Amino acid sequence: MIKLKSSEYKIYSKFVKNLAIKLTKFYYSKLNKKFKVVNKLKGKGYDPVTSADKAFEKFIRNEIKKNFPNHEIIGEELGYKKTKSEYSWVIDPIDGTRSFVIGNPTWSNLISLNYKGNPVLGLANFPILKKYYYNVSNKKAYVSINGKKINLKVNHSAKTSNMKMSAAFHGSLRLDQQKKIPQILKRMQFPCADALSYAHFTEGKIDVVLQCSNEIWDIHALIPIINAAGGIVTTWSNDDPKKAGNIICSANKNIHKKILKILKPVSK
Repeated sequence: MIKLKSSEYKIYSKFVKNLAIKLTKFYYSKLNKKFKVVNKLKGKGYDPVTSADKAFEKFIRNEIKKNFPNHEIIGEELGYKKTKSEYSWVIDPIDGTRSFVIGNPTWSNLISLNYKGNPVLGLANFPILKKYYYNVSNKKAYVSINGKKINLKVNHSAKTSNMKMSAAFHGSLRLDQQKKIPQILKRMQFPCADALSYAHFTEGKIDVVLQCSNEIWDIHALIPIINAAGGIVTTWSNDDPKKAGNIICSANKNIHKKILKILKPVSK
């Protein structure tokens, strides 16, 4: 596992904590108003982007440039700033834009710091919910709720017989494919709420999260937080989650192994 020096974690975790506070203030001072929506798929589906997405990303990129001008930046809306640095930031300015459009408070700002291509530090900021999740090392992560810091830890004692599962296919699994995993369909009893489902997993409120069709900006920020909270995260084919795609996170090895086996018919 690639990780940073403790002194580096201290610098970068302080930066993302301050960034979370700034982003929430920025939302309420500048973006909590009417916004424009454009469908990026133009009649071939629905993938919305709003003026707020782009405003958030510009704000985040400017904060990174001021503090770490040589770092690379990869943003969902504004592209790739290439440098020779081994550090890169991966940005999803609004994860859950559909939720943002209809006023659902589960949307967030997701920001990952990658070292040599590997996510090592993450921030998931939920402005409407007034809380943010982040890790300070590869073994410690916290949620800050109205200024109160709470340690994050997954529910290691969960069993397949009583586990709570949140899942969403996002239109990526055909009906004939879904029929191959009836045990998953029966277990999908808890709503999937964008990145908030992963966040709830790190608090031990949910024991398994399954999602399809993640892009790198959807999952990179969450990987180091999940790992630091003691969770297991991979693709459905048990590959490195930094590759994105179909993602599973589980509270312990036993559950992870069993769910991967159940997913095998649709994991190719």
